[in-house]
Amino acid sequence: MALKYVVKKTVFGFDKTKAVKYVARPLLAGTVDYSALCDQVTKVGMAPRGVVKMVTDGLIDAIMWNLENHLSVKLGDFGTFRPAFGSKSQDTEEAVNAEVLRHRKIIFTPGAYFKGMLNEVSIQKFEIPKTDETGSGSSEGGGSDRPEIE
Repeated sequence: MALKYVVKKTVFGFDKTKAVKYVARPLLAGTVDYSALCDQVTKVGMAPRGVVKMVTDGLIDAIMWNLENHLSVKLGDFGTFRPAFGSKSQDTEEAVNAEVLRHRKIIFTPGAYFKGMLNEVSIQKFEIPKTDETGSGSSEGGGSDRPEIE
């Protein structure tokens, strides 16, 4: 298996010239919702769906409780969750308060299991097929993907 990426045209706003640059972005094929993930675990782990959902819900609740109580949560080789936030810099110590905090988030750091997968997986460029809609297709033969009636 390979991780795929696409090349995207980007304009960086911090540059006064607003130069166009090209960057690699990971290709995401979609999102697996909670219900579908529980179904996958049920099939692989041979545990009833209700048990999978109960354990997963309990795990989420336990992670939230520990993060709210200023603890990072390490799940073995899976990885570690920890609370974080950004802060706007201030000129004095007294000016630093809860109002200058921003970007509250939970940071996930992959454990050995995922790091091993990332080190071993190959990376490939995903070519988006060129069509009239993406701007580079040929308009020969009537310009339509439908059969022509003569």
